[in-house]
Amino acid sequence: MRGLKDKVAIVTGGGGGIGRAIALRLAEEGTSVGIIDLNSQAALKTARLVDAAGSRGALQALDITDYDAVVRGVAALEHDLGSTDILINNAGWDRASSFLDSTPELWQKLLAVNLTGPLNLHHVVLRGMADRRRGRVVNIASDAARVGSSGEAVYAAAKAGVVALTKTVARELAHLQITLNAVCPGPTDTALFADFAGSGEQGQKLRAALERAIPFKRLAQPEDIAGLVAFLASDEAGYITGQVVSVSGGLTMCG
Repeated sequence: MRGLKDKVAIVTGGGGGIGRAIALRLAEEGTSVGIIDLNSQAALKTARLVDAAGSRGALQALDITDYDAVVRGVAALEHDLGSTDILINNAGWDRASSFLDSTPELWQKLLAVNLTGPLNLHHVVLRGMADRRRGRVVNIASDAARVGSSGEAVYAAAKAGVVALTKTVARELAHLQITLNAVCPGPTDTALFADFAGSGEQGQKLRAALERAIPFKRLAQPEDIAGLVAFLASDEAGYITGQVVSVSGGLTMCG
């Protein structure tokens, strides 16, 4: 894709799942990739895979809910790789619970990881993009933000906040040629999904029910999301901003 070679990207939650698939897809295009993840060993593995793909990888193991840690981590990545051209806010966390059975402690963790974390990254990285008058931001939200999802009320609310943030900042920064778009995956075969669904018979039943409901008759794979993210980060999407795109195998079709 045009405009990805020799660029620098930061991918949060890049240690595995969708984040790793995105990092490797960008690396295939010649993009240097900085990995931010709470799990240092997972981040190191992705960074090495980026190197093996012929691009430059770097990592920072940090908690994205900690603003000062984000400031330091972004500065370190930019010292190693150069100024950030592309920001992918992918890190997320979920725990299944009906809303009435959930607790304020769970709400705070869900909001911190899924909304405060992206806020921190936007606030830190976009300042440099604004100074340079260029940049691409792709936020990984969720179809739960668009249509709701039983057992994910607060997660859905947080991801809906990410969608609203994407649209609002896209309006604010369009005059600087900075684009922001949101990608909303449907059920995706990742460790996060496995944790959400649970183990044993209950998890197997949920997976089977989703596979029956999805027109493609399968869960998404991380690579199904990575290609769209690479497109939105490229020059091919230079006139696309403030958009929300579902990747759900047709599960959540809408007009």
